[in-house]
Amino acid sequence: MTNYNTLGKFVATFGVKGELVLQHHLGKKTALKGLEVLFVEVKKDEFLPYFIQEARMKNDSEVYIKLEGVDTKEVAQKLTQKQLWLPEEDFQKYAGKSAPVSLLGYHLIDEGKDLGEILEVIEQPHQVLAKIDLNGNEALIPIHTDTLEKIDRKNKKVHVILPDGLLELYM
Repeated sequence: MTNYNTLGKFVATFGVKGELVLQHHLGKKTALKGLEVLFVEVKKDEFLPYFIQEARMKNDSEVYIKLEGVDTKEVAQKLTQKQLWLPEEDFQKYAGKSAPVSLLGYHLIDEGKDLGEILEVIEQPHQVLAKIDLNGNEALIPIHTDTLEKIDRKNKKVHVILPDGLLELYM
C-alpha cells in the first residue's frame, strides 16, 4: 500500500483560466519541477489524482498550479481549501531536509524510551507538534527548543526531553 504525505492545500484561485494557488509546507522554495500528479482529498481519506499541466513558483511557500481539466475559475474554486497529498517517495524528493514535515516516520525518543512513530506534524506559529499513537491514544508532543535534544537523521529518531507529567495526560 502506498503511503501518502500531506503537501498543503489550495488556498485560492488565480486568474480566469482555472489556475490555483497551492500553499505548501515543504520548507523550501520550489516550483515542483518534474512532479506530474498530485492527489486531492475530495472526502475524508478519498484521494483523486490530478495531473499538473503547469507549475510555477509564487513565493517561498506558494506555487501557482494549472491542472489538466480545470479550465475555469468556477471549477478551480471547488478545489480551494482541499488538502493535497503526494506519495511518500515523491514527497521526500520535494521536502526540505530541515522542514518539520520531513520528520514524518521518525521515532520519538524521550530519555531513551521509544514513544512511537511520528504520524503527523502540525506546524503552529510558535511551535511544532508531533502526533503519535501513545498506548492507543492520540498524543500531541511539542517539538521546540525547550524539548528538542537532537535529531538523528541516519536512524530516523527525534530525541526529546519532555516536561514531567506531559505523557500522563494521554494515558
